[in-house]
Amino acid sequence: MNERIYLDWNATAPLRKEARAAALAALDLVGNPSSVHGEGRAARHLIEQAREQVAALVGAAPRNVVFTSGGTEANMSALVPTAARDRLLVSAIEHPSVLAGGRFAAESVERLPVTGRGEVDLDALEARMAALAGPALVSLMLANNETGVVQPVSQAASLIHAAGGTLHVDAVQAAGRIPCDINALGADFLTLSGHKIGAPKGVGALVGRNAVALDPLVKGGGQEHGLRGGTENVAAIAGFGAAAAAARADLASERTRMAALRERLEARLKAASPEMVIFGAQSERLPNTTLFAVAGMKAETAVIAFDLAGVAVSAGAACSSGKVQPSHVLAAMGVPPQLASAAVRVSLGPSTTEFEIERFIEAWIKVSGSLLRQSEGMAA
Repeated sequence: MNERIYLDWNATAPLRKEARAAALAALDLVGNPSSVHGEGRAARHLIEQAREQVAALVGAAPRNVVFTSGGTEANMSALVPTAARDRLLVSAIEHPSVLAGGRFAAESVERLPVTGRGEVDLDALEARMAALAGPALVSLMLANNETGVVQPVSQAASLIHAAGGTLHVDAVQAAGRIPCDINALGADFLTLSGHKIGAPKGVGALVGRNAVALDPLVKGGGQEHGLRGGTENVAAIAGFGAAAAAARADLASERTRMAALRERLEARLKAASPEMVIFGAQSERLPNTTLFAVAGMKAETAVIAFDLAGVAVSAGAACSSGKVQPSHVLAAMGVPPQLASAAVRVSLGPSTTEFEIERFIEAWIKVSGSLLRQSEGMAA
């Protein structure tokens, strides 16, 4: 039997060997990192080492890294109103944890439109910032999890700061795949998630360009400089740091290699199915992400068929407890519902091979032929 092929790296990345080793070593430590004795200091050392490694991945100062349980908590921690900043603007293609508005009241959250290319509409952003009576918090993702489209974050940052606003960037999908420097982007806050770069699940970070000074979401014993209460998950944090260091070291080579594989994948897909639509193809995208559709198919049926063929892919995003729902991203881009419902996402990773790409194409030819015949039969 052929080995399974994993092409759903945007949902989660396999554990990197460096992260596994670091996490296992941390599990052997006894001390609480808040304790002052030798055992506690040993655990604290691992956390601070990981803080330096995560900071280096995004060009930040280690003191401005706050560890969380993941990207969702980091987003929730960042999206908090203040007396001087009580409006939140988010793009219509954000992750659900951002669309929910964090700790802002629902009536204080506004959605910004995106273009048909899948990029936030900068003209609409500038107009809305100018129309607001006071400064706003704006939250934009660096790269979309479904289409892979890279957002014009640095341009947006200039507009937002000129209007006195603050910018939070959800960099969960981008970190480790494209350069992600918090200073170059102009972000005030940045969200990261460990498992997207090959760390254990259940760890993330909120990173500040300057010192983080927010009302804590999780209040408690004063851990993380008083910004996130609760004893730290030492093993997961150590694994996160090791994964960040490995991702940073291999970024240039992995980016080039994945981009070449994606181009090969898309060329082979278009050759097999000329009528195929690849979403966001006219925009800059993550080097590993392809979201495509052929009208007449159902994505959820295709994903099951691929799974039975030994290939793991997804229907758009995979953040809704296994539920397949219409893509709010494609809807915001103006994609007709029938075509959007056919969208399948393939996302590659550092260990993806040319052989796996060819196996996927073989599976696509079989799966698409069968499903399209079924669709035509039902239509008849």
